[in-house]
Amino acid sequence: MQSRAMAMAALLELLTDQPVIVCNGFPSREAYNIADRPTHFYMIGSMGLASAIGLGVALAKPNKQVVIFDGDGNVLMGMGTLATVGALRPKNFIHVVFDNEVYGSTGNQPTISNVVPLEKVAKAAGYVNVERVREREDLVYEFKDMLKKDGPSMLLVKVNEMVEDVGRVMLDPPDITKRFMKAIE
Repeated sequence: MQSRAMAMAALLELLTDQPVIVCNGFPSREAYNIADRPTHFYMIGSMGLASAIGLGVALAKPNKQVVIFDGDGNVLMGMGTLATVGALRPKNFIHVVFDNEVYGSTGNQPTISNVVPLEKVAKAAGYVNVERVREREDLVYEFKDMLKKDGPSMLLVKVNEMVEDVGRVMLDPPDITKRFMKAIE
């Protein structure tokens, strides 16, 4: 099993100018460290809302493929968004969930994702394409496949608890917002 940062780096290599909404905590910090781009919207302290913001972007920009980098704890906190995504069925919505079974940013307290299979919840809610992967080769293959298909899609990626030693996102939230909005015009 790979780290979230390794999995994230593999996916970011496959993306160009797609809007990417990254959940709060270490995922935003890791994405910022790996490949900061104006098309990346980093959540700073708003847990559970990355998929809701991604949904809004997907609906507002139907000709752009929107990618959400989320965590299992974030998805569990915003479970209602899965149902809304399933009901609205945005074709341009790819929800990547890095599942390490812990709330990593607050001290590795366990989540319940080992008992509640989030990819099955997404499928039941109406996501069209749903896959669960562990290995890098499968991750890359399934993500490339989802980039070609109409969604909504969820790629659940099992990762270990290892966190990269990265600093904070060195942009203020208003600057992240302005930069992102300009980049996806």
